[in-house]
Amino acid sequence: MESTEQKNIAETIIETMKELGDIQTIAAPDVGDELTVPTMVAVPNGLNVQDVTNAHLAALTRLKPLRRTGTAHLADLSSFIGWINRFKGEQSVIFSQINPAPKLTAVIDYHGQGAPTLDAGTRDVLANACKHRAEYNFPLSREWRLWQSIHDKPLTKDEFGEFIEANAKDLLDPTPFLLGRGKGEPEPWEQRMADIAAKVQGRFGQYSALVQLSRSFQIHETGHLNVTTNRDTGEAQVQFLTEHKELDGAPLRIPNLFMIAIPVFDEGALYRLAVRFRYRKAGDSVKFIVSLYNADVALRDATREAIEAAEAATELPVLMGTPEA
Repeated sequence: MESTEQKNIAETIIETMKELGDIQTIAAPDVGDELTVPTMVAVPNGLNVQDVTNAHLAALTRLKPLRRTGTAHLADLSSFIGWINRFKGEQSVIFSQINPAPKLTAVIDYHGQGAPTLDAGTRDVLANACKHRAEYNFPLSREWRLWQSIHDKPLTKDEFGEFIEANAKDLLDPTPFLLGRGKGEPEPWEQRMADIAAKVQGRFGQYSALVQLSRSFQIHETGHLNVTTNRDTGEAQVQFLTEHKELDGAPLRIPNLFMIAIPVFDEGALYRLAVRFRYRKAGDSVKFIVSLYNADVALRDATREAIEAAEAATELPVLMGTPEA
């Protein structure tokens, strides 16, 4: 009887040791609950409890991610629109900005519309990751960058001439209306140019006149004293006046405006811009100065046209600004 009891105790100890030596499952998710229920087991080394949830998630995502993430960088507006239409959903949003540089940002998995769910026990059902994005940085055209490079920059006669001849395709001759010889109603853009000329008290020049200026522009400077005497007090004021004239002595008369038509963005529509032209004489040298008139307005208008095109093509809301980081 005693030997039988000892045998039973030994077998019980052996079975108990086997059980203690096995890995014990503490928690395991059912099918479909892998992302919300942790996987926890007890290991033989003192039955320490270890959390292997991250290892389990890593195994689940080894071949396929749980959600879409990353930022695509598109090279043109049509590609940006195509990308959005490929992935967009009910919560997708476009953010746009004009300054400091034109840019569009699409957030496919943006937060849902409505107030947040303020319940500590559950997550906000309208909250999203905001990690699937696309960006389009408007590429300024080569022509825009070239003309901006000489904006308000003093140029020698040779530099001015070389630039004008190299970019002759961008210049527009003024219409008869802008030269004061037109009849009938002007086009809206003609009236806009005429208003600019009136504001700056200028007149438009033709391409041939600009080329002639760059090749044979010469100034004859004359000076004289102008003395004004107050008969009542006997006080006299002396002024030294200078005038710029043609070599034949006639008053110098040159155009101070011309027109260009250039795209703001690569492969974009042409925008007519007025360009102010002036000269500065310093000693024997003459500097030409070219200034784009209201270039910032053209940049803003071109950007807004692109924003409206993206809004219409994607049927998504467009918000001015930048998304949350």
